Amino acid sequence: MKFVIYRRVSTSRQFNSGLGLDAQSEAVRRYLATQPDAEVLADLVEAESGKNDDRPILRQAVELCRKHSAKLCVSRIDRLSRSLRLIMMLEQYKVPFVAADNPEMTELVCHIMVAIGSAERKTIATRVRDALRQAKLRGVKLGGPNIAEARLLANTARIHKANEQNEKLRLVIQEVMEKTGLTKLADIAHALNLRGIKTNRGCDFTPTQIHRLLKNTQ
Repeated sequence: MKFVIYRRVSTSRQFNSGLGLDAQSEAVRRYLATQPDAEVLADLVEAESGKNDDRPILRQAVELCRKHSAKLCVSRIDRLSRSLRLIMMLEQYKVPFVAADNPEMTELVCHIMVAIGSAERKTIATRVRDALRQAKLRGVKLGGPNIAEARLLANTARIHKANEQNEKLRLVIQEVMEKTGLTKLADIAHALNLRGIKTNRGCDFTPTQIHRLLKNTQ
């Protein structure tokens, strides 16, 4: 059986720190250890809210599954989605998936769990909005006095870190091009993937990503 692993965290902060990703890896590892001759085609990681179904890394994972007749593997069903619409779309496209914490889960149980999770999320959001509204009516000032400055500093730090990482990747790409003589984007991406080099998000390279990195050097 071929597998494509998909791991997700909700924020870029969790993504950068690795919080939650290691636990997901361990859950998936334990499950795959019970599957004889399991072959992992890719281990894809994404930082995106579970309520957002439009996720580029998830799309990539689904396309890999469809192309290679592989099964999509997540640590828990809520790491895949909190939307019943997306779960039903995967079933419609005949993309099999499994949650490592409950590999025997039936289609009916899956639908129930996702529906419950969606209802809980809406309930929590309503409680938070009500609490904030009541606090505002009491005259409570929400947020720190320097919140705008803090956000600006955090955003600047993220941009700086991303630029540093991209510069390192550009140097690696240029080294590969010099040593191999490769010039086509697809060939360069394939060479990086064969060497086990990943993007900043821990994914395999695509020709588009190579183009973007090289374009910024001009």
